[in-house]
Amino acid sequence: MTESILGKLGFRRASGVDEAGWGRTLAVAVVAFIYFLPVLFIIFTAFKPQGDALLVPPTLSPTSLFGLIPDHFVFKPTLENFGSVFSRSMTSGGAPEATGFDRYFFNSIFIASASVLLALVIGTLAAFGFSRYPLKGNDTYLFIILTTRMLPAIVVIIPVILMFRVVGLSGSYLGIIMLYTAFNLAFTIWMMKSFFDELSPDVEDAARLDGSSGMRVFFKICLPQVIAGLAATFVFGLILTWNEFLFALLLSGPDTRTVPVAMNQAVSSGGRGTDWTLLAAIETLFLVPVFLVTFFLQNHLLRGVTFGTVKR
Repeated sequence: MTESILGKLGFRRASGVDEAGWGRTLAVAVVAFIYFLPVLFIIFTAFKPQGDALLVPPTLSPTSLFGLIPDHFVFKPTLENFGSVFSRSMTSGGAPEATGFDRYFFNSIFIASASVLLALVIGTLAAFGFSRYPLKGNDTYLFIILTTRMLPAIVVIIPVILMFRVVGLSGSYLGIIMLYTAFNLAFTIWMMKSFFDELSPDVEDAARLDGSSGMRVFFKICLPQVIAGLAATFVFGLILTWNEFLFALLLSGPDTRTVPVAMNQAVSSGGRGTDWTLLAAIETLFLVPVFLVTFFLQNHLLRGVTFGTVKR
């Protein structure tokens, strides 16, 4: 009788857990669909012929799904828009530019990767120092570093523009990379310090007793243990820098313009003649680098996000 009761209780609990799991899965699926619906719309628009972008009612699918979708909602997919991204110049102020969108993609990739990697090198060394060699007032210094990200960008944009003009960095790669590096440092230091704090110092102490220097301990013992943290910090920093618009708009020049800035100017100057399918193709291509980086680093990223949550 007892086993029967326990069996019934166990069965009911399992069913309850299954029902709760299905409910959460369904809720997450609905939220994810709503969240990614604009992204799917952009991707589909990138494959539409130019005349189909603003049709009412809109064309929604490249296939009829075996007759489930009416023909007037179906468009014929084309790759012409993606070919036009690198073979046609965009416009700014109504005049064609000599530089195509391949230059803007190069600028975005170069500026984002250089600034994030530079911030990762400097920030990781600083985080190791804050974690292993704390100074008097260590928490105060960390809070001061954090305040650099508390101020809205619009508050600091005017002094930054003036300083860039004084030192001659406006419109240069060096200026925008230095600025993005400075903005990423606070996030990098705080992230990496949390990873170093989770490491046991016993192995480091033993290495120091054997005569290893602080830098050798850092590179040979500590750094290999926080690879997941480096990957997570790199991905988050890359996303923040890749999507940044305001400072790139006001501080970049014709030769250092990034994709978001170039797209904004193309829309602003295009008016009714804006090629929306071409812009959708550019946006779709703009998603690819970050998606690929996240995909290839996903294992490290998951370990980095959950680092320290499970005690070994």
